[in-house]
Amino acid sequence: MTLIDAVVLIIYFIVVLAIGIYHHRKNESEEDYYVGGRQMGSFHIGLSVVATDVGGGFSIGLGGLGFVMGLSGSWMLFTGLIGAWLSAVILIPKIFQSARDQNLLTFPQLLGTHYDKRVAFAAGIISAIGYIGFTSSQLLAGAKLATATFPEIDTKIALIVMGVIAVAYTGLGGLKAVIYTDSFQWAILMFGLVFIGIPLGFIGIGGMDGINATLPDKFFSLQNISIAKIINWSITIIPIWFIGMTLYQRIYACKDEKTAKRAWYIAGLFEYPLMSFMGVLLGMFSRVATIQGMFADAGFADVNSIDAELGLPLLLKYVLPAGVMGLMLAAYFSAVMSTADSCLMAASGNILTDIFKFKGKSGRGKMVVPQIVTIIVGVFAILLASSMQNVLELMLYSYAFMVSGLLIPVLGILYFKRKDPGAAFWSMVTGGTLTITLTLIKKDLPYGLDPIFFGIIAALLVFILVNRIKTPKPAYLYK
Repeated sequence: MTLIDAVVLIIYFIVVLAIGIYHHRKNESEEDYYVGGRQMGSFHIGLSVVATDVGGGFSIGLGGLGFVMGLSGSWMLFTGLIGAWLSAVILIPKIFQSARDQNLLTFPQLLGTHYDKRVAFAAGIISAIGYIGFTSSQLLAGAKLATATFPEIDTKIALIVMGVIAVAYTGLGGLKAVIYTDSFQWAILMFGLVFIGIPLGFIGIGGMDGINATLPDKFFSLQNISIAKIINWSITIIPIWFIGMTLYQRIYACKDEKTAKRAWYIAGLFEYPLMSFMGVLLGMFSRVATIQGMFADAGFADVNSIDAELGLPLLLKYVLPAGVMGLMLAAYFSAVMSTADSCLMAASGNILTDIFKFKGKSGRGKMVVPQIVTIIVGVFAILLASSMQNVLELMLYSYAFMVSGLLIPVLGILYFKRKDPGAAFWSMVTGGTLTITLTLIKKDLPYGLDPIFFGIIAALLVFILVNRIKTPKPAYLYK
């Protein structure tokens, strides 16, 4: 790492920490800390939503998909566009005003208003576990990026540095710090990709001549993908827009319903086509570079000898000059931390509000406990990340666990007239348990479908069955 690269990165880290410190001084209540005071605008919320959803895991993961399958990998984030716009049309109008009237801070609290305390408690546990895993996947993405780019940096050291900085500004500043750092970090990422990464990567591999001479036609097709893969991505990613704690926090943070819907439309367009095609293009460039022998001196002589997710950071290392490399690394670190911080806030909110139901004293003194919980969760996420290897795998496992456990109770709120708490509770237990069990036994499932598909179907059947058998009771008002 050159001195100028190190200086660029240090300046970037100082700025995000400064944002956290600034909002630490501004926050005066738990509502400020977890939902930004409920007065945020659509632009910052929209950027924060897409920064959170795409983030480092999908940025590095998209590069891996482009490396393996070409342009067809972009379909992954098309599901993000569908999920964002569906939730803007279906979910936000249904829940915004009631959430505002009841001063909700978390997603499980919403379930509590329609079912009961037991459902809210179980949802808090499922959401917290999922978001701890998701935080870990983002930190792992950052560590892999740093290690691949600078081999002299140990992976665990990189993981600790990334984790400490993300935990520090998130723990200090809460959701406002997260949203404003997301906007700053997303601007850096877009600038880095559009004006640095893609142009210099394209030139470095010899332009279209190098690409056409290296990649087969299937890499330029949007049909180089199976129907089962698209279904698996759809059932894993689209539902997260209906059950994601990070997204509910941002809905609650918006100043009104129109602002929330506008923010979700903005986020969808940023996901597809903008981010999706930029990510897979860089992955394709890295495959060309590997075949051309650009990474041979690093021990990667061909595409079979390299982790697909390492191709993109290696490409950046070899084609970017000093100084520009530091800026591009800051861009990808931005993607990593913009998701890690949001997931950290979500897990912290679930643990404190939904599991332990913390009710401390009013005023700034109440802020200490949320900050401590956020830091503890962050440390645990770092430890978990140190034991994992694959970014996209860890991220999708976390997605699958939350979706299979939480989707059906949300659909129950939206579409079922009878909302029995027992039906919601047992559907959550059934869906989450079956998905995790099928994932762990690692058996081939019919038609190549992911375990989450069977978890959701089982959860739906249980919800319908129990809802029909049991006599509905008045909804418990969560307090």
